[in-house]
Amino acid sequence: MRKMTTTPSLEVLENLIATIIAPAASEVDRTGSFPRASIDALLGAGFGGLISAVDVGGTGAGFADAAQVIRKLGATCASTAMVLTMHLCGTAAIEAFGDTDTRRAIANGDHLTTLAFSEKGSRSHFWATMSTATAVDDSDVSLDAEKSWVTSAGEANSYVWTSRPLAVDAASTLWMVPATTPGLRVAAAFDGLGLRGNASSPVQAESARVPRSNMLGADGAGLDVALGTVLPWFQVLNAACSLGICDAAIAKAGEHLTSARLEHLDQSLAEQPLPRYRFGRMKITADAAGALVDDACVALSNGRSDAPLRMLQSKAVAAEAALTVTDEAMRIGGGAAFRHDIGIERHFRDARAASVMAPTTDALHDMIGRALCGLPLL
Repeated sequence: MRKMTTTPSLEVLENLIATIIAPAASEVDRTGSFPRASIDALLGAGFGGLISAVDVGGTGAGFADAAQVIRKLGATCASTAMVLTMHLCGTAAIEAFGDTDTRRAIANGDHLTTLAFSEKGSRSHFWATMSTATAVDDSDVSLDAEKSWVTSAGEANSYVWTSRPLAVDAASTLWMVPATTPGLRVAAAFDGLGLRGNASSPVQAESARVPRSNMLGADGAGLDVALGTVLPWFQVLNAACSLGICDAAIAKAGEHLTSARLEHLDQSLAEQPLPRYRFGRMKITADAAGALVDDACVALSNGRSDAPLRMLQSKAVAAEAALTVTDEAMRIGGGAAFRHDIGIERHFRDARAASVMAPTTDALHDMIGRALCGLPLL
């Protein structure tokens, strides 16, 4: 993909958005098709290696820079933003524990990865792993699972996969599972309300054989890796996607307010107090959530003592903000907002996903309460 190591700039991103991602966004939503051209363009420009280490050809970006990229994508095509989000979350685990060749392939834009955590048996309780890993011999293990939601299912090159441990009494173990592994099967096509292009489908494993060397971290350390390495990126980048959805809804509602007219009053809609109130509420809600997410990025980057709390709060607050902001945008747009060509209804639908994506907003509120009370998160 990339011929040399470069640091992707926001100018490069804006150009990709204008020429490739934005023109395809409506069609991706309409057809529910995976945004392959957009993802290939992002990987080719270096955004797949955004958080990869510089020594393997990546950018080594931190939370704030990565969140800025996802926020801009979320405002344009939330499906594309979510695919890259899950790729970066999987990358975090592979960067920490994976082999050098895979790390280099990711950094060079030749490898798309994703997470395979949620399961049919435990649903959004991703920490309660039901799938199994069984030793075949000294070099291989056999995986059996019914994964319920896997973004980029059938499209990614690998899955960062949870199973029960091989031999220890613990919650889970993580694996890097190549998508070409025999025994893996995408069980159904994705046809959802929102994020329609993110190919979030169930994946089944039946005696899927992978090398023991593909274990990410120690046997039984999967939950620690998931919570300590993956979850901070997942929380912040999901929050950034929600903020991008807010940005788009605010822009489109503002355009409608200033262009729509009440001819019998000779006034624009913006001259009416109730729509202005709703518009002001949208901006306040989005900015408040954005300030907390920005602070979470700083806290995580600086190792502040409140970083775990801010990290948990970030996705919960941004997800709720996206629900409020897009609901208000629909109310401001009225009947026009129901039309596909206006675009507000797409953001309204996309905003619904974050609150039910594990860890759900309800689960996060409980985790935050437990943390404040000095109790274990799980």
